[in-house]
Amino acid sequence: CWNRTVHATMLVLDGHLDEAGMQPELLYVLAGVMIVVGLVGTVLPALPGVPLVFGGMLLAAWAGGFAQIGGLTVTLLAVLTVLAVGIDLLASAFGTKVAGASAWAFGGASVGALVGLFFGLPGLLIGPFVGAVAAEALVSKNLQRATRAGLGASLGMLFGAIAKIALAFTLLGVFALALRV
Repeated sequence: CWNRTVHATMLVLDGHLDEAGMQPELLYVLAGVMIVVGLVGTVLPALPGVPLVFGGMLLAAWAGGFAQIGGLTVTLLAVLTVLAVGIDLLASAFGTKVAGASAWAFGGASVGALVGLFFGLPGLLIGPFVGAVAAEALVSKNLQRATRAGLGASLGMLFGAIAKIALAFTLLGVFALALRV
C-alpha cells in the first residue's frame, strides 16, 4: 500500500496524472475558474487577481505535464506576476507620497476601496478618494491637504490598477502563445 502511494505521488509530481489515476480535465476546469476569478480580481481589490491568474496557469501547465507550458514560460509568468503586484503596491504608495499625504491617507484609500466594493463601480472609483480624504483630514486637520491626498491616492490606485490589468492580459498572451507553439 505504501509503495503504491509513493509511486502515485511521484507520478503526480512528474506530471503523469493519468497514470496516477487523476483526471487532468478537472484540473483544467479548476485552472480556468482560477484564471477567470483572477481577472475579476484585477479590478476588485478584495481578490488577489494576478496571483490567481498565475496560479491557474501554473495548475494548467502542471496538469499538462509542462509539455506545452514549460519552465521558461512559467518563470516568465512568475516574473510578470511579481512585477504586477509590485507595481500595484508602489503606484498606490507613490500617488499618496507625491501628493504629500501621510500613511494614513494610503490606509484610508485602501479602506475606501474595500467599502466601495459594496457600491459597484462608482464605489470603486469614489471610495479610495473619500477614504484618503477622510483619513488625511482626521490627521492633518487641513481640508486642502486632505483633498490633494485623496486625489493622489486615487490616481495612484488607478494607475496601479491599469498596470495590473495590462500585466494580467500580458500573462494571458504569453500563456496563449505558449499553447500555440
